[in-house]
Parts: sequence; structure tokens; C-alpha cells
Amino acid sequence: MIRCLIISGLLAIAAQAFEEPKPVEVTPASVDASIKRGIDFLVGFQNPNGSWGNPTLTKDLNIYAPIPGAHHAYKAGASGLAISGMLDCKDPRPEVQASLAKAAAWVASELPKLRRAEQTTTYNAWGHAYGLRAMTRFWLQETDPVKKAEWVRLAQEQVDLVNRYEDVNGGWGYLDIYDGLATQKPSGLPTSFTTATVLLAMEEARRVMGVKLDDKLVAHAVAMLGRQRTPDFSYVYSDKHVMAPRSPINRPAGSLSRSQACNAALRVFGEKLITDEVLDQWAERFLDRQGFLDMTRERPVPHEGPFQIAGYFYYYGIYYFTESAKMLPKEKQAAYAKRLAAIILSHQQKDGSWWDYPLYSYHQPYGTGYALMALAWCRDAMK
Repeated sequence: MIRCLIISGLLAIAAQAFEEPKPVEVTPASVDASIKRGIDFLVGFQNPNGSWGNPTLTKDLNIYAPIPGAHHAYKAGASGLAISGMLDCKDPRPEVQASLAKAAAWVASELPKLRRAEQTTTYNAWGHAYGLRAMTRFWLQETDPVKKAEWVRLAQEQVDLVNRYEDVNGGWGYLDIYDGLATQKPSGLPTSFTTATVLLAMEEARRVMGVKLDDKLVAHAVAMLGRQRTPDFSYVYSDKHVMAPRSPINRPAGSLSRSQACNAALRVFGEKLITDEVLDQWAERFLDRQGFLDMTRERPVPHEGPFQIAGYFYYYGIYYFTESAKMLPKEKQAAYAKRLAAIILSHQQKDGSWWDYPLYSYHQPYGTGYALMALAWCRDAMK
């Protein structure tokens, strides 16, 4: 009897993973209304100094965060995402532009100070990557040549800083606690998704603003990312997982979020194996199976879901789906955009935000930033 109940429970969980979200009518008007609500949330949630998020709303289970550096990195990453979401949506309202002006001043003042918290913790990689995203977008909207040049200078500084923290084996990670060494360059745990995140942000800054990248360092990181790819274009969690590619977190379901970012990163840096067919296959797989990710959305324990999925995989995967899908032929993008928009709209909170994992008070701005960037792509792709 007990065995039957266990099997029934497992079958119910598996069925839930493939359930479609509650139907939401996706129209230009419904997308625009959702975007406006998300932006209104960010304007209202912004700190007086122009940033987003704080080390508040703690819980019994908190992510390891050596103070104060880890929280500087969290704030930089969350703020970069919030800014990028607002700028991608091109909302001309005066209150939005005033909010962005405060944010620009904070970015220019605080991002140059960002460093790793200590030898064990390199969360700053996220702050540099999403700071670069924000700077690139500020540069795009700026018309003053002097101010545009300043954004290029600041972006180049972020590239140089993140280069400093490249792992000795190539790529980037967020923790360096596994080998007991304390080295000037991290020597711990380059992860596939952190590496892809940094590479995509640097490539965008180079393509848009003309910042200079260290080609040797980029090649080193790309090689590490390729090493973490499995034959089915899943990506293992980190370099230490390469020898266990069939452990749950490294299988296709566990890689749903990572594969979008990693395939996109390798594609933009010239990897011929990342064909349209691969991108198309993973786009379909993500939309069909995002229920596996959704099962851990808003749950507080990291990696507690099936395939060791953590809640904070969710909106990361949503956004990087768009980074991958935009490389497909235009005729394919509209259908994918409508399906993705339906998922995003169905998960918007009553206050207008989106969030996937309780992380002090950074989760709402970062989740909302990811969602707004994705919705901005959906809106454009559906035109």
C-alpha cells in the first residue's frame, strides 16, 4: 500500500512537470499592461540611492554571503538586471526616466568598487556581468558624445575587473571553497552558466560599444564551456561535474536553464556545432518541460527540486531562452515568443513583480528585470 502511494505521488509530480501554465491571453495590450506593472513595481521598490535590493528579509536558510562584499555583488547584479529590464522596455514616462537617472548615477559610482567578497566568494562575477548589461543599454540611449564615452570607459573597466577573477582553469564561478587554496586568481569552481553569463555580457558590450576583450582569456573561457558540454547539448553544472555527466543535475532536465545560455554563448563566439537545429531543439525542450523548473519556483531550499533544480534557475532560464531564440530565423521567433509570454504573464505577482527564490530582498528586482527583458523581446518578436 505504501509503495503504491509513493508511486502515485511520483507520477503526480511527473505529470505536474508537464502541465501548461494557466491560460493567459497574449495580446499586444496584455503584454504592454504586464510590462507597465512590472516597471511600476521597480520604480516603487527602488532604494533612495538608485539601487535595488538590500540584505533584509532574512530567513533560517540564507545563501552564504560574507559581508559586506557579497551583498555589494547581489545589489550590483539585481540592480543591473532591473535597469536592463526597464531600458529594454523603452517606457518614456517621466517617473521611469527619473528612476533610471538615479540608477545611472549609482552604477557609475558603485560598480567600479565591486570586488570579490573574500577568497571563497566571487559573486562579483554576476555584478560585473549585469553591470555591463546595464552600461551597454545606458550607452544606447545616451545622445551626449562625452557621456557615451564615459559609459565606454566604465564598461571597459568592468571587463578588466571580471577578467581579474577568471578561474585558473578558464571561465568563471561564484564560489572558491572546494580545494582549500587561496590564490590570487580563483582556483575553485568555474560553472558553465556563470561562464556563459559573463561571456554573453562581454560580447554584447564589444559588439555595441566597442570595448576590447582579451582574446586569449576569452578563448580559455570558451574552451572551458565546451568542456562542460555533453553530446546532447546539456551542460554540466561545473567543472567538477564533468566526470559525472549523468548525475541528475547534469541531465537535460537539470540543464534546461543552462543550455539556453551556454548554447548562445558558444554560438556568438563561433562554435559551429551550435546550429539552428540545436537552438530550435532546446527552445522546444524548454517550453515543453519548463514545468520541471516551475516546480521549485518560490521554494526556499536550493536544489530541492527534481534533477536538483533550484528556484533561482527559473527566471534566469526564461531570459536566456530569449538570448538563444533570437538567433533563430525570424519566422520561428514569433511562435516561441507568444508561448514564452504566456508563461511569464501567468506568473506575475499581484504587486507587479516576478520572483523565483527568496534571496534577502534582491529576488524581486532581479526576477522582474529578467522577466521584463524577456517580455520586451516577446513584444518585438510578435510584431
